[in-house]
Formats: sequence, C-alpha cells, structure tokens
Amino acid sequence: MTTSKGERLQKVLARAGVASRRHAEDLITAGRVRVNGRVVTEMGVRVDPRRDKVELDGKRLVSEPLVHVVMHKPRGVMTTLSDPEGRPTVADILKNLPARVYPVGRLDFHTSGVMLATNDGALAQALLHPRKSVPKTYVCKVRGVVTDLQLDKLREGVMLAPSESDPDEAPRKTLPADVKLLRHTPSMVSDERGEPINDGATWMEVTLREGRTRQIHRMAEAVGLFVMRLARLSFAGITAEGLRPGEKRALTDDEVTLLRREYLRPAEGAALLKGHDGDYPEAVDPDEEPASAPVRKRAVKRPGGGAGRAAGKTVSASKDASGGTARGAKKPASTTRAAAGSPKGSTIATRRDGKAPAGRSDAAANAGPKRGGSARDDRGASGGRSAPGGRSSGGRGGRGGRGGGA
Repeated sequence: MTTSKGERLQKVLARAGVASRRHAEDLITAGRVRVNGRVVTEMGVRVDPRRDKVELDGKRLVSEPLVHVVMHKPRGVMTTLSDPEGRPTVADILKNLPARVYPVGRLDFHTSGVMLATNDGALAQALLHPRKSVPKTYVCKVRGVVTDLQLDKLREGVMLAPSESDPDEAPRKTLPADVKLLRHTPSMVSDERGEPINDGATWMEVTLREGRTRQIHRMAEAVGLFVMRLARLSFAGITAEGLRPGEKRALTDDEVTLLRREYLRPAEGAALLKGHDGDYPEAVDPDEEPASAPVRKRAVKRPGGGAGRAAGKTVSASKDASGGTARGAKKPASTTRAAAGSPKGSTIATRRDGKAPAGRSDAAANAGPKRGGSARDDRGASGGRSAPGGRSSGGRGGRGGRGGGA
C-alpha cells in the first residue's frame, strides 16, 4: 500500500465490479475494505492492484477484464443504471456481460441512437474530455423550412441561454458545427377546407464536437426552430449499424484500437490514418524515410613528395624485372644496370643481413620506403630509426640510412 503512487482504492473497487466509485467510498468509510490485512477507512489511499491484496468483506477482489460495447438506445429509456422514478434504464440492455460497465456520456430520455458503455475508465474519460473534440453525429427533424440564415448561424455557433437544469450556467457560444440538409417534407393540405395542416418538416445532419445539456434542442430554439425528433448516428466514428433499438454488440479489436490511438495516443492515430500499422513514438514522422548512416571514408596514406613517387615507380619497375605483376612500367636505367650486374638469385636475402627480402631486387631495396617517404628521407642519415610509415633496409639502427640507399 502506498500514498503517492498506484491507483485510488475506490477506483480499484469500481473496476472490480463491486460498486460505483461513489458507492465504493461509502464501503471504505464503513470499514468493509482491507488492504494487505489492514482495515482502511480514510480516503486518498492508493494501492498497486498487482502487489497489494484488496479485500471486501473478507473476499479478495480481482480486476475484471476490459469490456467495450455499443448499444442502440431506444427512445423513452434513461441512460443511467438506476432511476428513482422507476423509469426503464440502459441497465436492462447491459445485462449478461462479463464485467460491470458504465455508459459513456448521456442521451436525452426521448433521444435514440448510438451509445457506448465500458469499464475502461481511461478511454471513457478521454472520449468525454472537451479537449479531445470527439465528433458526435445526429440526424434531427425540425418543423418547417430551414433558411440559409438559420443554417449559417448553426454552423458558426450561437449563444445559448442557461438550461432548465442549470439556471446559473453562464451564457456561452457553441463551437462551430457541421450542418447538412438532408431532405424537406412539404406541408400537407386538407381535402375539405384547403388549409395546410402543418408547415412540413426538414431533416438535417448535425455533427457536434462538444457535449452540453440538450444542446441541439437549445441551438434550434436559439435560431427559431423546433426539434421534433432526434437520433444519434455515430459517436467517435462508432455506429449502431445492424442493431435494432435495445440491442448491443461488443466492439471489435480494431474499433478499440482505433479509439485508443485516436484519443489516448494522438500521434499513433495520425500514423494509422496515413496507412501505417504498429506503434510509433510521438516524435517520429512515419512518412519520413529513415536517414541512411553516414559513410566513413578511410584515409589512405600516399607517398609524399617527388622522391616518394619516384620510389614507387622504381619498385614497380623492379617487380616487372623480377617477374612481378607490374607490367608496362618503364624501367629506369639504374634499375637495369643493377639487375644486369648481379647474378640471378643473388638478391635473395633476409632483413637481418641488411639486404632486400626474397623476391625483390637490390634496386627495390635501395629505392627507399614504399610509403610514407619524403624528400627529407632521400637526404639520408646514419644509424637513425626509420621514419614513420616506412622502415629502412638496414633494420632498427642498422647500417642503412633513414629511408635512403646503402
């Protein structure tokens, strides 16, 4: 049990399905709840459901699985689980489920249509939060003909007077709404007197991104219209297609994933809408191709100065003279004379004797270092160490000079 981390105790009780959060508080204050064998009566206690042992009346509580359902609420049904006046509620529709669920939001008593119910508190709170701007689409039937001026006012937003249930509500303008005309029913004319029986009716589709008490009714009254019938078509993109009034179905895994990505993790929802699957960090743009790793180029040391280039040419010429692979290289005169003046095979020696290694002529050994040579190396020096990048033919401190000939 902890006081700073974890979940509130009443939330754990509600998720276990024993009571609502308000009723869970009464259970705690009554001393019926124990945490790790200790009776808890104060509020504000937080627990870890995976580590702490929570008991109610001596029975250990286990969290219920998450359940998400959509139902088609009929007209004349309350959106609460109980009603003091005895009117029918959605509790009758939400029976026979593996967990206790609660309605997400409300619908008026005379309004029918889509309604979600779940025990996923995080998702329910996100769907009802004003900042999420969850779209709710309705179809409404109003009396008479709707003018273009009335449509513009509904689309731009209107000032609502305080509602009957909250007389102290401050006047506030509604958010812009998407309003679309569907059809118009002409007025009926009496056969006997020839007088119109009614003014006809207009059907509209209205999409709101906020939730206020009887909002569409009050918006219509603000522009001089009267709502005759109202039904919700969709909530957060979830529809009741195929469901009759009073029926329900479980949300599919794809539907739950879409709701979570759209309203719990907006960045991943945007990635999904662009055709990507999987989880994406918030800072990653799924459309952007990953940058290729930088290519490192290895620096190659080349012989420096004119003397080094001349030495390289001499080595190539020596390989060609001794049967090497370098072909077409021009043989310097000094190299030819050195090769002609020595008997075949006399150049085979070891570095310990201060001569060229096997397979190289005297001219190649006298040509200096194959790499790392410089003009300074050609001047020679007696008994020094070899220059960095090249060793003298005389070995370490041998008879040869630094990079020079014998």
